[in-house]
Amino acid sequence: MSAGRWRGVPLAVRCVVAVAVLVFAYGTAVHVVQLLLPQFGPQLALPGWLTFYFMSLTLWDPVAAMLLVARRVEGLVLGCAVLVTDAAANGYANYVLDPAAGVTPGRIGQAVITALAVGLVALTPWLAPWLAPYAVQRR
Repeated sequence: MSAGRWRGVPLAVRCVVAVAVLVFAYGTAVHVVQLLLPQFGPQLALPGWLTFYFMSLTLWDPVAAMLLVARRVEGLVLGCAVLVTDAAANGYANYVLDPAAGVTPGRIGQAVITALAVGLVALTPWLAPWLAPYAVQRR
């Protein structure tokens, strides 16, 4: 994050945004690997719409990250939408489609994504004023 664009923004806000950017960068890498190397993808037969959604994250994850780095509130909105829908899609895949009982790696991953989604959505009212276009610098 360049100092000029982020000048005057509290360190705590910068840190939260940096963590969100890292989460979306990691998500991008995971979804690209799953797309290019199907053996690392879901071991379940997914409906076409769900496969398409997971493939689309190879676009939406990096777009959210880039918009956040650019200090755009649209990145925050997109990031929340990506995490909430990703948590729901993984919940469907891991609790409806997966016949396994108990704790599975997919269910652990879904819980992590859900926690990230809840965290980003909860922090949105605090972060948004610092990302809004022409944000008034608080002192």
